[in-house]
Amino acid sequence: MQVHTVEGGGGLRLHVREWGNPRGAAIFLIHGWSQNHLSWKHQFESDLADEFRLVALDNRGHGMSEKPLEAENYTDERLWADDVAAVISALGLERPVLAGWSYGGYIISDYVRAHGEGSIAGINYVAGAIMLNENLDHIGPGFVDNVGGATAEDLPTNIAAMRSFVRACSAEPMSEEAWEEALCYNIVVPPQVRGAMVLSRRMNSDDVLSKMTVPVLVTHGDRDTVVLPSMGEHVLEVCPTAEASWYEGVGHAPFLEDPERFNRELADFARRLNA
Repeated sequence: MQVHTVEGGGGLRLHVREWGNPRGAAIFLIHGWSQNHLSWKHQFESDLADEFRLVALDNRGHGMSEKPLEAENYTDERLWADDVAAVISALGLERPVLAGWSYGGYIISDYVRAHGEGSIAGINYVAGAIMLNENLDHIGPGFVDNVGGATAEDLPTNIAAMRSFVRACSAEPMSEEAWEEALCYNIVVPPQVRGAMVLSRRMNSDDVLSKMTVPVLVTHGDRDTVVLPSMGEHVLEVCPTAEASWYEGVGHAPFLEDPERFNRELADFARRLNA
C-alpha cells in the first residue's frame, strides 16, 4: 500500500492510497457522501489487488483529506472534477475505470463534463446518483429521513442521524465490526461539509450521460433506500452505453453486501475494457 498527497481542485490537499499490481489496469474507486476510502476495504483487501492497480481517495472534506468548512469548497462542480483529474495525473493512471459509489456518481459526471472521456476506459456507477433536484427524485428515505440531522451542528442530533444513515446503507445489518468502523469514518466528516454537498447543490447529469461513448456498468441493489433503484433505471434510459447488474436483496452498498460478486463483475468489466 502506498500513500499519496495530491493537490486537487483549488489547491486542496487530497489523501490518496493505492494497492495492488502497479503494472495492472487501474481502477479508481470514488466513495460517497460522508464516507472515505475504507468503504472499499473488501476490494483492496481482495484478489482484485493481485491483478489490478487499485486507487482510492478521501474526497475533499472527508477522511484524511483537507476539510475547509466554507461551502464554496463543495458547491463548485469544477473543483470535484479537478480532484479526479489531479489524481489521474499525479499517479500516472492510464485510462482507469472510474467506480463511483452514491455521491461518487455526481463526481464522475462532473469530471466527464469538465475533462471529457479521453483519459478513462469506462465507468461503474455503484448505486450512483446522477441528479439532485428540489423534488429529490430517485432519492429515498434512507437519505431524506437523515439528512437534516446529519447536517446539524448539534452533536447529539448529528450522531443519532449518522447512526441511522449508516444502518440504512445495507439491506441487512452489517457485522458489528463493519458497522462500528463505518460509523467512525462517517462521523469524522464535518456536518457543514455534508450540508454544502447536498443542501447547496442542484445537479443533473443527463447532459453527460446522453453523450457518453465509453462503456458504463450500472450496479444497483433492488432494496436500496438511499439512492432508489429508479435512479439506476434512469441512467439506463438516458445513457446509450449503459448495461445493468441488479443485486437482489441488496441495499445501497453492493460492494460490501455481496463483495464476491461485485469484485468478480468489476474485474470482468475492467478486463473487457483493457482487452
